[in-house]
Amino acid sequence: MVKDKEMTQDNEKVWTPEELAAVNAELESKTPEEVIRWVIENFAVEDFALACSFKELALLDMLLKEKPDARIFYIDTGFHFKETLDLKSKIEELYDITVERHVPEVSLDDMEKIGGPKLWEIDPDKCCTIRKVEPLRKVLSALKLWMTGIRRDQGPTRAGIPIISWDVKFGLVKISPLATWTKKQVWDYIVEHDLPYNMLLDNGYPSIGCVPCTHPVVDGEDDDRAGRWSGHKKTECGLH
Repeated sequence: MVKDKEMTQDNEKVWTPEELAAVNAELESKTPEEVIRWVIENFAVEDFALACSFKELALLDMLLKEKPDARIFYIDTGFHFKETLDLKSKIEELYDITVERHVPEVSLDDMEKIGGPKLWEIDPDKCCTIRKVEPLRKVLSALKLWMTGIRRDQGPTRAGIPIISWDVKFGLVKISPLATWTKKQVWDYIVEHDLPYNMLLDNGYPSIGCVPCTHPVVDGEDDDRAGRWSGHKKTECGLH
């Protein structure tokens, strides 16, 4: 494992993109649990957090088994499905934790004044920026690493994601321990560990976002994200 890192005046580790590329090559063959252990060994608990979307709990379960006091957060866009918030409550009860809630600085009323009613239909990119990207940027500004549950098999836009890299957009390290896993591996883990999951997954929603912009995937659509932003060319909210 790469050990030679630049140091700041405060003697903190600073990972360069080149070093992270070398680490990524080593982590490529590791299990998600081993990737999580790498994070724990190299980052203080207050310096990293898992961004949770409340879809399924495989990664969250792995992380809390390795680090019970790990930080978990979500962005409350104001448009979450009831099933999504129900799973959040189950998570907090099951693991005896409080998931950090972060909200946009712009209220729904103010957003309507800025962009008009139903901005998500008129300009979904702007809506995502206001309700997701900017609040996430604020959270990540206080971190050195963020952990995500994205995988390469979730669609063409994610097919080449590294396990670990420097996130240029947000200015910190980004790690995706499940990047090499398949949907089947995730579900095998859920079944084996008897974990709860978002009930929308049983009703044709393989990818779950905000209510106005998420629809069931129809027969013949292989892309898990085909149900997002129907009628638009948009396939990502701008977080990844």
